[in-house]
This record gives sequence, C-alpha cells and structure tokens, in this order.
Amino acid sequence: MALLVAGCGAGGPSGGGGKISGDKIVLAVLNDQSGVYSDVSGKNSVEAVKLAIEDFKKEYGDKAVTRNIEVITADHQNKPEIANSKAQELYDRQEADTILDVPTSSAALAVATVANQKKKLYLNVGAATTELTGKSCNKYTFHYAYDTYMLAKSTGTTVTNQGGKNWYLIYPDYAYGQDMQKSFTTAIKAAGGNVVASDPTPFPNDNFSTFLLKAPNLNPKPDVLGTMQAGGDMVNVVKQYNEFGLKSKGIKLSVGLMFITDIHALGPDAFAGTTFTDAWYWNLDDRNRAWADRFQQRTKIRPSFAHAGNYSAALQYLKAVQRAGTDDADEVITKLENYTFEDVFARNAKVRAEDHRVIHDVYLAEVKPKSEVTTDWDYEKILRTIPAADAFRAVDQSVAAGCKMG
Repeated sequence: MALLVAGCGAGGPSGGGGKISGDKIVLAVLNDQSGVYSDVSGKNSVEAVKLAIEDFKKEYGDKAVTRNIEVITADHQNKPEIANSKAQELYDRQEADTILDVPTSSAALAVATVANQKKKLYLNVGAATTELTGKSCNKYTFHYAYDTYMLAKSTGTTVTNQGGKNWYLIYPDYAYGQDMQKSFTTAIKAAGGNVVASDPTPFPNDNFSTFLLKAPNLNPKPDVLGTMQAGGDMVNVVKQYNEFGLKSKGIKLSVGLMFITDIHALGPDAFAGTTFTDAWYWNLDDRNRAWADRFQQRTKIRPSFAHAGNYSAALQYLKAVQRAGTDDADEVITKLENYTFEDVFARNAKVRAEDHRVIHDVYLAEVKPKSEVTTDWDYEKILRTIPAADAFRAVDQSVAAGCKMG
C-alpha cells in the first residue's frame, strides 16, 4: 500500500476549532489499479483527489480546518474479499477518514458493510449498483457519480425509441452486471421494447465469441446487442463485435457504460454512432476544459467521468469537514445531507438525505466518427442534458428497494 502525501503544510485548526483527529485528514482511494478498470479510474483518480486537495487549500487558505491532508491508496483487484480487508486496513491502521472510488459493485458493497461497521465515511464513485441506495444503503455510505438506473433510463429508453425494439443483453456475472441487466430490461420494456435473450458472461473475460455468434441466430433476431460490460471487458466485446461483422448483419451496438478511455483504446470509429449516457464530459464547456487541462498535465490523458467524480467527491467531503469544523463522521454527515452544490463535475447537484444518492445533471452522448474528431480526445457529441431530477430514481423507489437509513 502506497502512502502519497498530498501537501503537508502547517497543520493546526483555524476554521473548525481544533476538532480534527490527529490534526490531519486522510483520504483513501480504493480501486482497481492493475486490471480491467485501471484505465477508467485507477491511479489517475489519486491525481484527481490531489487536485481537489490543492483547490480546497487554495479556497480556504489559513482558514482551512487543517492544511495537513494525506492521500493513501490501495488496489482491491476487483475482488470483494480483498476490498473488505483493504477497507478495514485503511480505516483502522491507516486512519482513513473516508474511502473514495471503489469500482466493481461486489467490492463496493463489501466496503459499504465495513464503513457501516466502522462508522466511517465512504463516498462511492466507481460502482454502479443501485443496491448502494437500496437494500445495502447505510448512514455512512454515499453514492456519488452514476448508477444502473441512470444508465438504463437514458440509454435503454432512447435506443428503444429510435427503433431498437428487440434486444440481446450480455452482462458480466456479478452484482454490477446483474443490476444492469435488470435495469435495462425494465427500461426497454417500459419503452415498448423486448429483451429476446440475456446471458451472463464470465468476469473478467477476454473472449465473447460464444455470445456474439449466438446473436444472429436468436428468434426473433435482435435489433440491438446491449453490452453491459465495462472497462477492458467492454473494449474486448466491441472489438469482437466489429470482427464478427454484427453491424452488417443488422444488429446495432448499444453500450450500457462507456468511459472516454474506452473510446480512446479502440478509436472512435469502433464506436461511431453509438448512443450512451455520460455522467460528465471533459469538453462540455470552458470550465470542464480548464480542469481537464490541469488533469492532463499530470496524467498525459483526458479525464474520464470517474476521475472528475473522484475530484468532486474529495472536494465536497473536505468542504463538509470545513462546515462541520471536525472530521467526526457523524458530524460531517449532517453537513452532507440535503446539501446542494455545483462544481466542475456535478451541476445542479444535491445530496439526498433519504438514500444518500448524489443527484446531478447527466448527458446523452453519441460517439463521433474519426472524420469529425478535430481535437484529440474530443470523441463525444452531447445530444442533450438530462436534468438531475429526471436522471436518477426517485426516493420512494429507493425505499421500496429496501433502503432504511436508520
């Protein structure tokens, strides 16, 4: 486990009355740093969190509750048992005040359990499962960037309305994929579509030929192949989808979860015309571009929405500590709940108290063909903004799904 000290200037209380434990705040980034999700978040999310620390110190100066803020990080290898043990180590031995990121829904749910047991903050950015705001919700866990409901409602509904009535869904066989399959099936049927078949696939996986060769032989033949894989697995699906010529056989591609790093990995022509939902885009406006420039100077890449989401989550956590005047978890929670804000990642944002879902505007996007890409990494055409209130499921749906804050 690496310890990365992000600016250890003079400590000491000023704005908060000296209630910072050990006179330091410790932010822990727990994610995949070596596997299929390492590009979409990984070590570069640590750099995004460092940017948040710098901006927090710049904004508050000597009035900051403390200027002694550290970042620690660990690799959970996409395994829930490792995520569990790493979370305990981060909270207990490394004295983390909060854990950030945690892609892979099975790992995310494991960390939520630990956070609740330890009574320590956990701001999930990287995982999509709605269980974090459903039956697995708890007082100490917040779900920050996106979820399967948001992805399915926008993408599934739009593609079905555009004529993709019959779908074949393939999804990774763990919590995230299972949740995506359920969410997309619900959205497709609500829009008047039909799921011809849906198959779980091994995770992680590099060979999807069995499923792709099956698609043209289904009855009825699907109009759409809906791939619910993410990161490196999704890149492999799309590569093989193109190799098998499914598009020429009348089967359109729909990607449930797409990151800009995925498009960069294969090139925009591999995805050209694909409609998907993005939680944030670096080239949306001047504000995003300015932040993306700073990020690229450190990492040599443009940020994914996971990178921007981790920046925002770290910054808003630090601001909540500032408002509370302490890093005591229960006190910080009171400053997060029902808080409305806007930053470079989250527009028209609110932290819902009832289920700890952070709602914000999201975007329906389409991948440009290479011929239309005039700026490096500018692969997306934003079709429309989906308002925060419409993008995520309503509170009563979270409660119906089993969320009890207690």
